[in-house]
Amino acid sequence: MLFEYAVIGGILLGIFYALLAVGLNVVYGAQKIINLAHGDIIMLGGYGAWELYNTYHISPILSTIIVIPITVLFGYLLNRLIAPRLVKASDPEMLSLILFFGLSEVIQALASLVFGSAERSLPVSSIPTSRLVLFGQGYPATWWVSALVIIPLLAIFVIFLYRTSIGLQVRAVISDSVEAAVAGINSKRVSGIYFGIGFALAACAGVWGVFIFGGVSPTEGTAITITAFAIIVFGSLGNTLGTIAAGIIFGIFYQLAQVYIPSWSNLVPYALVIATMLIRPQGLFGRRQRIA
Repeated sequence: MLFEYAVIGGILLGIFYALLAVGLNVVYGAQKIINLAHGDIIMLGGYGAWELYNTYHISPILSTIIVIPITVLFGYLLNRLIAPRLVKASDPEMLSLILFFGLSEVIQALASLVFGSAERSLPVSSIPTSRLVLFGQGYPATWWVSALVIIPLLAIFVIFLYRTSIGLQVRAVISDSVEAAVAGINSKRVSGIYFGIGFALAACAGVWGVFIFGGVSPTEGTAITITAFAIIVFGSLGNTLGTIAAGIIFGIFYQLAQVYIPSWSNLVPYALVIATMLIRPQGLFGRRQRIA
């Protein structure tokens, strides 16, 4: 029964990890930027949920919706601010790493000043509290409720990306921004919107990260970014569906490790990255590139 518990629990947690990583993958897809502040955006989403509940008694389920427009706007404006500078830079990738490392440090410092260094948490009573029972095993309410909220979010995002006009424009810009511009697509606007969506997905993950991680603190961002990066490398950089699948697989592996070798479970992200780089450098769902 332990194996079944680990697999089902891993799927429930994996849905959360899929959301946690897909925002980082979105930002990378928008302009090939590794957002080192990704974990800090997730942290801000957690603090947003905590503040909304403690000040206005707003459920985290509703907070998930509230943080979306705020973080889309923040990400869009940030993209419009930095994109022109990245284009003009002699080494845009290095400049983006420096910029987002600096942004990460600023967010951590501001969060410490505003919220203090102590970990904040939300009561489980802020969401439906009935345990999910499957095959005689009970799963915490935080696991299944988060999965129940996140699945529609991911579904809406995938539909947006593959079934809407703006989504098709996004995919065209990701594929080749020069050809997209020739076709009449405003690549700056489209990249900015997609960038903002990546920030919104991260903030939504932060709302539920308060429950999954047991709380939120100003210094948690770096560890979260590493985990998210491990998942998108495992799934394939730039591959949205691959990242979602990789997040679920990661959750299963992580939960299996928690059940059978708990003292080693924190090594799962690093083991996945190393194994992927050695066995399949293009990622689990990536395609090999032919070099002429």
